[in-house]
Amino acid sequence: MTSKGRVKDWNEALSLRLKDPEFAREFIMASLDEAISLKEVLAKVIRAYGVNEFAKKAEMPSSNVVRAISPESNLTYSTLSKMLSVFGLKIGVAIDSGIKNVA
Repeated sequence: MTSKGRVKDWNEALSLRLKDPEFAREFIMASLDEAISLKEVLAKVIRAYGVNEFAKKAEMPSSNVVRAISPESNLTYSTLSKMLSVFGLKIGVAIDSGIKNVA
C-alpha cells in the first residue's frame, strides 16, 4: 500500500470516528492540549463530520458553518457556543493556579 493509500484510509477512518460526538469531544480536547487552535480543530472535525450534516445538528445554515470555519472569519461567542454544543462542550474560563502574582 502506498503512503497516499494509508493517508486516505486513515482520513476515512478518522472521519467515521469523528461522527461519534464523544470521540469528537475527546479529539477536540486532545488537540487543544497539543496547542492546536480551537478554530483549526473545529474546522477539521466539522469537515470530517460533513458540513451539511453538522449544520443540521447545530441548527445553523450550512453557509454560516462554512463561513465560521474559514480562516478569515472571526467567530462570535454565540456561534462558537452553538458549534461546541454539538459535541457536548462549552466555553469556560478557569483560574491557572500556576501563575504567580503579576504585581
